[in-house]
Amino acid sequence: MRDQSVMRPVGATAVRTAVVWDALRAVLDELASAAGRDRLDIVDAGGGTGGFAVPLAELGHAVTVVDPSPDSLAALERRASEAGVGVRSLQGDAGDLAELLPAGGADLVLCHSVLEYVEDPAAALVAMAGLLRPGGVISVLAANPVATAIHRATSGRFKEALSLLADPAGHWGDHDPTPRRFTGEGLAGLLAASGFVPGEVHGVRVFADLVPSRLLDGDPGAAQAFAALEHAAARHPVLRDIATQVHILGHRA
Repeated sequence: MRDQSVMRPVGATAVRTAVVWDALRAVLDELASAAGRDRLDIVDAGGGTGGFAVPLAELGHAVTVVDPSPDSLAALERRASEAGVGVRSLQGDAGDLAELLPAGGADLVLCHSVLEYVEDPAAALVAMAGLLRPGGVISVLAANPVATAIHRATSGRFKEALSLLADPAGHWGDHDPTPRRFTGEGLAGLLAASGFVPGEVHGVRVFADLVPSRLLDGDPGAAQAFAALEHAAARHPVLRDIATQVHILGHRA
C-alpha cells in the first residue's frame, strides 16, 4: 500500500479539505492496526465525482460510492480510470443503503455534505451505522449555520442572516439551496443518538473562504503558512465554530 502521506493535499485550493484528509489519515491508521490488514472497506455515501473516493482507492482501499446522480457517477468512473484505480459505483440515496450494501461490511463510511439534504438525517446515520463493522468509523462533514450567517451579513443580506440564526435548521429562506445546517454540538448529539461515540469537532475552511486565492497563488511559502493556520484554527475552541463546515468522526458503539 502506498504511503498515506499522498493523501495530504497541496496547493491553495486543496487547503480547503486538508483538515479532513488529516483526520482520515489518522483514522485509517487506527482501523488498519485494529483490523490487522492494510486494505480497508470504505463506503462513500453521496461521494459524487470521487474527490475523496479516488485518493482512498489509490491507497489500495476497496471503495464503494453510493450517489443518486448518474452524471456524478459517470464523472467518478472517468476520474478513477484516469487515476488507474477501481472504485465501485452504485446509484442510490442514503435511504437505500441497507438495500444496496450488506450489513456490517464496512470499516469506514464517509458522510460528507449529505445530512444537509436527506429527508431524515437521524435515519440516514442509523442506516450508515448498520453498514459498519464493530469498531467502525463514520466521517461526517456538514455545513455550519454560523459561518453562513456571517457570509450573508457581510454580503449585505442582513434579513437572511437574521432568519438563519432564528431557524433551528439553519435555513435562511425559500431560496436557500441548503435545507439544513449543523453546529458541531448538533452533529455530536445526532451521532450519539444514532449509535456512535462522537469524537472531536474540527472546523473546516475557517479562513479558506475569506482569503483571496491571489494571495497564495505562486507562493509556496504563503500556501504552507496558510495551511498551518487552517489546521490550528480547526481545533481552536472559538474559531472552529465559525468555519464554513464542521467535521466530526464517530465510532460505532
